[in-house]
Amino acid sequence: MADDLTVTRLLVIPASELHERFSRSSGPGGQHVNTTDSRVELSFDLANSPSVPEWLRTRMLDRLSTRLVDGVLTIAASEHRAQLQNRAAARERLAALLREAAAAPPPARRPTKPSRGAKERRISAKKRRGVTKRNRRASPDD
Repeated sequence: MADDLTVTRLLVIPASELHERFSRSSGPGGQHVNTTDSRVELSFDLANSPSVPEWLRTRMLDRLSTRLVDGVLTIAASEHRAQLQNRAAARERLAALLREAAAAPPPARRPTKPSRGAKERRISAKKRRGVTKRNRRASPDD
């Protein structure tokens, strides 16, 4: 698992910048679960990483600000019983999170106005509805 983490074609994080910590996982596993450290915490120091370009780092720090603790992004994986599977799951989740944070922002919305025909259709529908409601009322003649 000491491979570099490929996020995008332009962003590859060296294995030396990823830090893994192992602990005991909760959940199923029988007697074996009490003796193995299958839970994985994968940490990446985004704020001080030399492999992330400066222009991209500011965008990612801004988008991931709620997930960072002192500029460090941590992912925990404990859904599998095997440590190796949890390591792979944590790496995949980290890559997906960084990929999403590095994506270009969507184009700005250009404000538009409703067309004249749309306005007329809306008003005529309101008038039809009003006539229907008026016809339901009991007239004072009755």
